[in-house]
Amino acid sequence: MEHRRKIEESERDRQVKLARFQEQEKILHNILPAQIADRMIDGEKTIADRHENVSVFFSDIVGFTKLSQRVSAEELVGMLNGIFTQFDQLARKHGLEKIKTIGDAYMAVCGAPIRVDNHAERTALFALDVVELMNNYQTNAGDKVMIRIGLHSGSVVAGIIGENKFAYDMWGDAVNTASRMESHGEAGKIHVSEEFKHAVETLHATSLQFIRRGVMDIKGKGMMKTYFLEKI
Repeated sequence: MEHRRKIEESERDRQVKLARFQEQEKILHNILPAQIADRMIDGEKTIADRHENVSVFFSDIVGFTKLSQRVSAEELVGMLNGIFTQFDQLARKHGLEKIKTIGDAYMAVCGAPIRVDNHAERTALFALDVVELMNNYQTNAGDKVMIRIGLHSGSVVAGIIGENKFAYDMWGDAVNTASRMESHGEAGKIHVSEEFKHAVETLHATSLQFIRRGVMDIKGKGMMKTYFLEKI
C-alpha cells in the first residue's frame, strides 16, 4: 500500500508539473511568434536574426491625445483593445506578425521571422483592410477615429530583449523609415516609400495603385520620393 501511495503521489506531481509547463508554453506562444517561442523552449539563449527582405507597417491614431481627454479610462482602454484586436485578426488573415503596440501606435511586419516572397503585397492588402475598418469605425459617442499609416520595405534585425517581461522586437532602417512614413503621412491615407512601391510592383499586383505625392524632406532621411497607396 505504501509503495502504491508513493507511485500515485509521483504521478500527481508529474501531472502538475506537466500542466504548469503547458500553461507556460501557451503564454510564451501568445506573446512571441510561434517559431521564436519554440526556439526558446528548445533552450536557445540568444535570439538575433537578420532579415533582408521584409515590409514594416506602422499606424497611429490621429488626435489621440485630445480624444483620450474626452473619455474615461475604461472607455479609452476598451476602444484601443477593440481596435487593435481587429487589427490582430486582419494581420493573421494576411500573414503579418504583430510586433507591438506603443500607446495608440501599432507595428507589424511581414517577412519575419519567416521569409515571405510577397511580403509587400500582403502588407499593402493588410493596410487597405485597416483603412476600410477605420473608415467604418465610430466611438460610443459617435466620433470618427482616423489613423495614419506608413509602409516601407527593407532589412531589419530582430531578436529577444530582456530576461524578465522579454519581447520580440526589431530594429533597422526599415523600421525607422516606416515610422517616418507614418508620421509624415495624412489622416486616412497609406503613405509609402519608393522602396515599398518597387517591392509591390515586382509582383505585378494589379489591384493596387500608387499616387505620387512628390519629393519630401523626411526627418532623419533627407529628400525621398513618396506615394499614397490606394486600391483600384
